[in-house]
Amino acid sequence: MTPEGAERSEGSLDAEEVAALDEAEIFDESTPEEPILHKSDLPAGLEAAIETLDNAVEEVFDRLRGNPVADRVFYTASELGNFSILWHALAWAGATSKRGRRNALRVSAALAVESALVNGPIKSAFNRSRPLAEHDHPHRLRQPLTSSFPSGHASAAVVAAALLSESRRRRWPFWAAASVVAASRVHVRIHHTSDVVVGALVGAVIARLFKKIWPLH
Repeated sequence: MTPEGAERSEGSLDAEEVAALDEAEIFDESTPEEPILHKSDLPAGLEAAIETLDNAVEEVFDRLRGNPVADRVFYTASELGNFSILWHALAWAGATSKRGRRNALRVSAALAVESALVNGPIKSAFNRSRPLAEHDHPHRLRQPLTSSFPSGHASAAVVAAALLSESRRRRWPFWAAASVVAASRVHVRIHHTSDVVVGALVGAVIARLFKKIWPLH
């Protein structure tokens, strides 16, 4: 071996080899997966149950996706649920009396608290990635940047339905609308089913608290 060769074997690589190694390192670098709902902190049985629920409901909605009527209904409902537009509109549309205005103000206040809690500390406590859309969305859809867990649309829908229907004889229209808005988040692949379920539970708790601290009577 020549002195030059010995020097190469013991010393640093030439510029071309260094560049090649750097390029290989870049392409081999893998990005670690985001923690999904801190699964490592969940009991194995609960983790499996959540995954089973999400997958089972996903299969049901997958049969509906691509249907023009279903897509239009769920995408429209999802858009109307943004910033609780639908619920504020329904609350104030019926505010034709003193009691109606009182309830409308209560609904708007409850929705403000719900939004601050869910989109603030609750979502910040989790780091769940949103479902991946395999195809382009057929209609307009706002893409949130926050954690997938829990669903703010679902929590707001339950808060609004519970408070708006409290003094009504026919309560089912509010709950039907709330169900469509909540389910739409799974259909449009913005939330997992478990996000929606927990969001609805959070909304139920908030609505119950508001009924106690701000009764209509």
